[in-house]
Amino acid sequence: MGRKGRGRQRRPGGRAAGDTTEAWAGPSAGDSPAEVVSGAVDALVLGRDGDGVDLAAARLADAEDPAWADAASRAVLDAMLEAVASAWTRGWQPAETVRQAGRVLGPVAAAVCADAVTADLARHSPASVDSRWSAQVRELGSSASWDGAGGYLAHVGAEHGLLRFEAVETALRLLAALRVLPPMRRLCPLPGTFRPGREDVPRAARESVDQSKLARVRALLAKAESTEFPREAEALSARAQELMARHSIDRALLAEEPGQESEAAGRRLPVDAPYDEHKAVLLHEVAEANHCRAVWHQELGLCTVMGFPGDVDAVELMFTSLLVQAETAMRTSGAVRDRSGRAAGRAFRASFMSAFAVRVGERLVESARGAERAAAAETGTDLVPVLAARERVVEAAVAEAFGELTYSRVRGPSSADGWHEGRAAADAASLGARPPVRDR
Repeated sequence: MGRKGRGRQRRPGGRAAGDTTEAWAGPSAGDSPAEVVSGAVDALVLGRDGDGVDLAAARLADAEDPAWADAASRAVLDAMLEAVASAWTRGWQPAETVRQAGRVLGPVAAAVCADAVTADLARHSPASVDSRWSAQVRELGSSASWDGAGGYLAHVGAEHGLLRFEAVETALRLLAALRVLPPMRRLCPLPGTFRPGREDVPRAARESVDQSKLARVRALLAKAESTEFPREAEALSARAQELMARHSIDRALLAEEPGQESEAAGRRLPVDAPYDEHKAVLLHEVAEANHCRAVWHQELGLCTVMGFPGDVDAVELMFTSLLVQAETAMRTSGAVRDRSGRAAGRAFRASFMSAFAVRVGERLVESARGAERAAAAETGTDLVPVLAARERVVEAAVAEAFGELTYSRVRGPSSADGWHEGRAAADAASLGARPPVRDR
């Protein structure tokens, strides 16, 4: 496996095993609401929580004095907005920040985080926010609908069925979780800093054309996901990959023309447990077949896909569809008993996903390279130097973004039945050889 950090790991809201650090005693009598919030979050981050955080939450939840209750609510909201803004400066984006909150603290904290992300967006002029950023926030489906800052805690309680104390406690633990988010590669302009230029007009036109072609790919993959006939799914997925490969070739040839330069970009995709390491291999295989690279951030359950924008779109579409097809086929195969008569368990499913990823990679490459040969014969163009030049740009972008990377080996299959069933499912579902790379 790749390099891992050494030493004790701290979690927001709890001390590491064997930690003898003295617990925080709690807020002082004269502390302001902002000081109470700051002290409690510091204690959670440093693993010094103990009873002090409960005392702080009780103090902030005290609604007997309306002026104090209003000030406490404002202090918590101000801290939340500052926390998400700080996450943006460390490279995090809205969807992945909310997802990480859910991974660490659960769905209620994720929903509270989504509220804060939505409120943060409202602080910026729409013209100063990249459309990709705004789209992520819209997809969260949240709304900052509380009655002024003083009504924030009441809103959290009413929206999520929490007592005021529970709303405060959730907010404090979320603040601590946001504080310890590690730095990530920035993939999008920060809200408030986006400045559209004249060069965005032709880009928008190209993206409009891309979306119309990607809609055909989506339709093919949707049919592949829904059909009950494996051979039909295979043909539909193979055709989708051919379309994506040909579309990538057309963009590469267009980029060779004067004034049509383009550059590699990145996008982070979620890779969820279980069997996340095998799903990361699947994403790696899809990326390689489409002239992209995938970098796995194992601890965060994310992969960064680097490549030209249209190719990255294609990778996301194909990967999402193949996950659906693989999981459907795995449930069907896993419902039967293996050759020894035992119910197929975790080893079977892990081996299934591993084999599926490897075989899909082989077939994706076959389909993509076949499309490249057909395009070369049709256009009379030697595509090798054109595609090689684009791959060098992608490699340079990966090196600039991540520096030296650590390659990670995944666990090999332990179930022969699972392996054979996985390869069979890959042959029937859809269409690289290296394991995914993981960030340092």
